[in-house]
Amino acid sequence: MRRVELFEAIREDHRQGASIRSLADKYGVHRRAVREALRSSVPAKRKTPQRARPTLTEQVAEFIDAIIRADRNAPRKQRHTDRRIFQRVRDELGATVSESTVSRYARARRPELGPRSAVFVPQHHQIGRQGEVDFYEAHVQFPTELVIAQIITLRSEFSAAALHVAYPNQTQAALFEGMAAGLEFAGGVFPVLRFDNLRQAVARVLRGARRVEQDRFVAFRSHYGFTGSFTTPGIQGAHEKGGVEGEVGRFRRRWLTPVPQAADWDGLNSYLRQCCLKDLDRTLSGRGESVGSMRACERAVLRPLPAEGFELAEVAVALVDQHARITVRTNRYSVPVALVGRRVEVRVLPMTIEVRHQQRLVATHPRSHLKWQEHLVLDHYLELLRFRPGAFWGSIPLHQSRQRGELSASYEAMLQRLVDRCGERDAVRHMVEILMLHRTTERSIVDAAVQQALRLGVSDAKAVAQLVRQAQDTTRADVERIEFPTLQRYERGLPDLGRYDELLDTDPKVQP
Repeated sequence: MRRVELFEAIREDHRQGASIRSLADKYGVHRRAVREALRSSVPAKRKTPQRARPTLTEQVAEFIDAIIRADRNAPRKQRHTDRRIFQRVRDELGATVSESTVSRYARARRPELGPRSAVFVPQHHQIGRQGEVDFYEAHVQFPTELVIAQIITLRSEFSAAALHVAYPNQTQAALFEGMAAGLEFAGGVFPVLRFDNLRQAVARVLRGARRVEQDRFVAFRSHYGFTGSFTTPGIQGAHEKGGVEGEVGRFRRRWLTPVPQAADWDGLNSYLRQCCLKDLDRTLSGRGESVGSMRACERAVLRPLPAEGFELAEVAVALVDQHARITVRTNRYSVPVALVGRRVEVRVLPMTIEVRHQQRLVATHPRSHLKWQEHLVLDHYLELLRFRPGAFWGSIPLHQSRQRGELSASYEAMLQRLVDRCGERDAVRHMVEILMLHRTTERSIVDAAVQQALRLGVSDAKAVAQLVRQAQDTTRADVERIEFPTLQRYERGLPDLGRYDELLDTDPKVQP
């Protein structure tokens, strides 16, 4: 029983007529305690005896003061702890003083002599005034590897609504695309957006708050009509946009722990968006409305989004080499062989590479964010392989197509059957004709035709093309395999040619 409950019980029994002596016997306390309970329902605080604290000698006190002053200029993670100060007092001065005495003195002197601890002024966030942008890293488990995703988040200071978008690398196109998605999620444009000194936005940091911004960042900022605000360089700048810094830590702990699993980047971003939508239902401490409700209120005062999106692609011109490849930032990508020696327009997007020639899209590749990589497509080399079938078997495009799973087991089986029937060179020509069907027909239809040809025992490109045409023509009946018992009813005996031998005995001079 707590002391306050004991006092309550004593007072209640006394109201019923119990004496002080009987109450002392009943509850096992001294009569002084009973009288105290009857005087007040609130127990008096326990008295602690006043003991004289040990004092430090003047030499030890000055030594500790000097250590605390030196910590002002020391790195944050290499400043003295109370225990380290005690160890130095013991080892260097040989003083016989307890660790608690040293710690008590050091804690009292640090506010006066030591580095100042971080102190912040509470902020009022005006509705629809400012958003914050930040990049951070998080591990994600893909089917084949563990990758470090670069995630950009745009957060409203007022509502705390935020969108997180993941990319393989911190590119300028990724920054723009993520910010555009974040502004669309917020429902409008903030007059001010707060950034770190990102290299994708800042070309050079000048003295004070002045910055030389990247040209494309200026164009992006002008397109959406916001003002860029940049923090102080270094760790101090993180406190100037503490809202998004706290959002990153909260989101990582809430939704990225344990390490999430995703099939690809689209699957990861779909997961992140669902998490951001669920976060709209949470209510921040000290607020009576949910994040989603405050976001809805803020949308009414934000600037409208531009009617057209910003051109995210970085456009360049590349020369197609003799291997039907172009080079984009040290990586090589294939184009149709008919474009060898010509210049093509390359559009570099956050996740893809688009190649155009005379305003026509001729190739699309997933963008590689490593260096010295090649991404070659077998379809781009089919016209050449038709005339050079010997180059097929050892070609990089074939090897990469097999690695990416573009040649399924049915295609491999068809290729082997063609080799067995007509040899390697003619087999390549037949396979080229089959693969060219993908240019005019859906892949699923061609795949089904190849599988049907294997079931029928057919190994010929023209037969596969005929099966494709029949699959596209709904008026035709499906080709069925004719089994041997079905043909038995058409069986006829062989004719007897023995009577024709009688003509050999006839005199050739005798006319019939």
